[in-house]
Amino acid sequence: MNEQFDVNDDHDAPSATHSGLMPLFHFKRLGRELAMQFLFQCDLAGMNELAVSMENFWTQAEQSGKFPAGRVFRKARTYAEKLIAGVCEHEDEIDDVIAKFSDRWDISRMSAVDRNIIRVAVFELFHCPDIPALVSINEAIEIGKDFSSVQAGNFINGILNTIKDTLPPSAKIPVKRGSRKGDQS
Repeated sequence: MNEQFDVNDDHDAPSATHSGLMPLFHFKRLGRELAMQFLFQCDLAGMNELAVSMENFWTQAEQSGKFPAGRVFRKARTYAEKLIAGVCEHEDEIDDVIAKFSDRWDISRMSAVDRNIIRVAVFELFHCPDIPALVSINEAIEIGKDFSSVQAGNFINGILNTIKDTLPPSAKIPVKRGSRKGDQS
């Protein structure tokens, strides 16, 4: 059975397929994957000329034919760019949090894939109040299984759940659209 994802909804839930070639992810899932891939690339190659690197990354991603074209990719790119900018802006803070909760694992010893998956999830936990903590964690676990290893899922889960448990209760409940003053969405 092919899974597809409904590109019209703004929640992270499965619902639709992409010609049976590969599952078509919700734009936020695809955005998380793309953000992790770009951050991984920067982690290995360095952050020199970030804007140029990012433009090259998007050109390559679009031309690869591995991603859905059109609206889904545009929304995924927008979300990935939000995640990338947030992780880059808060990288020291994020890495400090990861280091604090990764018992006996120096962040530099983590695989670059796992480290960047965790960075994206930690950014969401602390800076994206509209995303439930468990969604960020579950997405990180699944991306870890897809891009790293089955064992990575357990490692990522352990760190992120420990971090989640330290968040105030209000941070674990998503902000509903339109509930903030001035929110027009």
